[in-house]
Amino acid sequence: MMLTLSHVTKRYGERTILSDCSYSFDRNGTFVLTGPNGCGKSTLLRICALIEDPDAGEIVFFSGSEMLKKDMALKRRMTLVLPRIGIFNTSVFKNAAYGLAIRGVPQKDVHRKVMSCLAFVGLQNKKNQHALTLSSGETQRLGIARALAIDPEFLFLDEPTASTDEENTEIIETIIGTMKKEGRSTVIMTTHDRAQAERLADRLLVMKHGTIEEKPLP
Repeated sequence: MMLTLSHVTKRYGERTILSDCSYSFDRNGTFVLTGPNGCGKSTLLRICALIEDPDAGEIVFFSGSEMLKKDMALKRRMTLVLPRIGIFNTSVFKNAAYGLAIRGVPQKDVHRKVMSCLAFVGLQNKKNQHALTLSSGETQRLGIARALAIDPEFLFLDEPTASTDEENTEIIETIIGTMKKEGRSTVIMTTHDRAQAERLADRLLVMKHGTIEEKPLP
């Protein structure tokens, strides 16, 4: 699956957040959007994830040469992980299983998939712990496990290490790096940390004044 942005513009009131953004996410890998706070990174991610509509321009998903309808079937092929994860008042396991449960996946398959994803983010030993008792970094890792459980073709990560301590930042970077090596999904993430962007990106995208420019990696 590929994603193309064409002349995307987004305004809130009189403020223009995105201005004539065009880019093609035309291959697997990790695309990292970086730039200062307020430059439009999160807005662009929400538009790409079909949570918000642009005021002008268009976004198009393709499977091969076929243009895909922006329906629920397409939305279920992607997921967005926000900086502050919404956690349900239940166990770590049940939180990670949520996306599979609403899709009607058989219970035996749910258990196998969830345990694999919890192990991938280092939370398998906390499967029975109440999710609301996790640290902020562990909560962020749980959000990634919940996202990966549904095998998204596009995984959008909005500031995945925001408000996490150094240990969890390193763990989350390792998780993203492993996904990059394994080619699990096309990952599009945002960060204001340029050094982090350069460590994790296959393609480095810099946002400034509401536009996107691809930069060479060092």
